[in-house]
Formats: sequence, C-alpha cells, structure tokens
Amino acid sequence: MSLVSPARPGFLAWSNPLAWWWAMLTLVSGVNIAVWFWLYRALQDPQTGNLAAGIELMLVLCAAYVFGCAFRSFLPRADVQRICLFDTWLSSVMIGRTVATVAEVAFAVQWAIVLHKLGTMTEADTAVNAAWAIVPLILIAECFSWHAVLTRNYLGHAIENSLWAVAFFIAGVGLCRLLPEFDGAFRAALVIAIVGIAGFLAFIATIDVPMYLTRWRAEVAAGRRCLSPREGLRDVSVRWVVTHDMAEWREEIPWMSLYFSAAVWASLALCVCYAFVG
Repeated sequence: MSLVSPARPGFLAWSNPLAWWWAMLTLVSGVNIAVWFWLYRALQDPQTGNLAAGIELMLVLCAAYVFGCAFRSFLPRADVQRICLFDTWLSSVMIGRTVATVAEVAFAVQWAIVLHKLGTMTEADTAVNAAWAIVPLILIAECFSWHAVLTRNYLGHAIENSLWAVAFFIAGVGLCRLLPEFDGAFRAALVIAIVGIAGFLAFIATIDVPMYLTRWRAEVAAGRRCLSPREGLRDVSVRWVVTHDMAEWREEIPWMSLYFSAAVWASLALCVCYAFVG
C-alpha cells in the first residue's frame, strides 16, 4: 500500500502559490487537448472526411504526447523523490513514468518523421541522418531515466537529459541545413524551431543537468544508498508521498512548466508542419 504524508490544509486556496501553479498546468493542458481535437478536424480531407496516412500517424503520436503531458499536469509528481500533489493510485511513479516514456518516445518519433520527410524532399542528407539518430538516442535516454527512477540515483537523470540535449542539437543541425531550401513562412517557422531548440539546450546545460548533478553529489556526500532495480521496482509501485510544501517543488516547477507547455506546442506544430509539406 502507499505511504502518504498528511497533506497541508488549504492546498487549493488561492493564497497557496503551488495551487496557482497547478491551476496553470491544468489550464494549459486543457487548451492543448482542445487544440489537438481542432487539428484532428482541421486536417481531415474536406471531401472524404478522412486523414491522410502520414497525417493520421502524426496525430496519433501527437495525441500520445499531448494527453500524456496532460495526465502528468493533472497529477504532478517527482519520480526520484516519490512526491506528488494528490493521494491516488494514479500518482504511482510506475504509472506516471510509463506514461512519460510512451509520450517522450512518440515525441521523438514525430521529430524523426518530419526531419526525414523534409530531408528527403530537399535531398539534404544532414537532415535525413539527424532523423535516424534521434529516436535511438531518446530510447537510450529513457533507459537511463528508468534506472534513475528505480535506483533513486540522480546521475541517471543527468545523463538522460544530456542525451536529450545531444538529440536536439543534432535535430537543430538538421534544421539549419534545411534553411536554404525554403523561404517565406516555412523558413520563418524553421528559424523559430531553431531558436526554440537553442533555448532548450541553454536550459538543459545551465539549469537542468547542473540541478541533477548537484543532487547526485549531495546524495553521495550524505552516504545515501541507492536502491537496486528490483527494490526500486516495488518502491515505485507502492509508495508515493503527498506534499504541498513549496520547498519540495521549487526546483521541479521550471522544467515542468516548460515541458508541459512549450514542448507540447512543439508537438502540435510538428503536425501542422507535416501537413503543410505533405
């Protein structure tokens, strides 16, 4: 059974900044879901009402990411710490991490499909090669993520996010190669994507990875024992700790806020991009 600490009274009171943050996440996620349904309708063939095979796949992958991120927004949790906002079995780290894995792999596949299509159209081998590299890197990153979560070793998260940075650096190189091949609005969209990737890389390098390395060093200095994967598998299935202490969530808020908003918008934009060039 779960181990749950007493929740702080008045969590949903507007005086609680954590409640404002959670309300923002849920609002953004609700809008993202509405946009996905709008895209699903807008991208259908006006005569047949059907979706082209490529668009349908992109929308399915996007749905995995949009709805997966929405689930994680409605029920926020920090995996290694085993903390969450709400006492429900849906806050289980096992469930949340599984949802996250499916969503993140789907997001990576979206990027690979779009880069491959654009690279093939323009005979840009750099973009095509970037497309082939992204998904394997993200699959390896997911393995490190699971290892970090099961063993409660923050070093795994530092490596995971470093691999995400490598994958998107490669994606950015592929997009840069495509710039001379397009003009007008589509070229402007490529520039926006490249700037977004640059911002993501800066965040990973200056905030995200250093945060996990600092936590890892602190755990090592304190002599804390990591769990074995077998111990961790049981732990993530049965234990979650409800906390409304802002201090526990402060470092999680920046990356979660960006992840569940801007990254989801990127997933939606990839569907539009594919439809535009299709």
